[in-house]
Amino acid sequence: MADRQLDVLVICGSLRKGSYNAALARTLPALAPPGLKLRTAPPFDKMPIYNHDIQDTTGFPAEANAWADAIRSADAVIIVSPEYNWSIPGGLKNAIDWASRPWGKNSFARKPSGVIGTSPGAIGTAVAQQSLRGVLCYCNSPLMNQVEAYIQFKPGLITADGEVTDEATQEFLRNYMTEMHAFIVRVLTVLPRNA
Repeated sequence: MADRQLDVLVICGSLRKGSYNAALARTLPALAPPGLKLRTAPPFDKMPIYNHDIQDTTGFPAEANAWADAIRSADAVIIVSPEYNWSIPGGLKNAIDWASRPWGKNSFARKPSGVIGTSPGAIGTAVAQQSLRGVLCYCNSPLMNQVEAYIQFKPGLITADGEVTDEATQEFLRNYMTEMHAFIVRVLTVLPRNA
């Protein structure tokens, strides 16, 4: 694994145009070590609400297939999500539900994952991340448990070009990405993708 860049899919849980979490997601490629290549997940806003009857009658919607295929093809995922009512956004949960189907073809199974989020609140999406960890655990996705990343968003923290202006936050995120890289390598050493 040391001889190639690992492909990491970055999933933003927010659909809002001015999303703080989308801004945070855009900062990660520049802060990642050379061993990681980050790409953005396809949008999930056009997927219908998951219903097993849709799967049985018309098959998977094209958007759900594209979403699941992007996860399957990646070495790992990082989910950057806001907190809605002490949990994750419904659209993100719906997209995860589609990607975990059909039975036996769960896109998240054995896929290393990390969660991160930002919010103007002082605990920066901590409760949503706990909720998301429970969902990913059920999906059999090995989770990086440390370093946890709860970023308090303040005006000017991230520029329009995706640069983190606060030096301590920038260093923290760089360390998070370094730890994520080491975690992915450890998981894929024990659970190779081809196995």
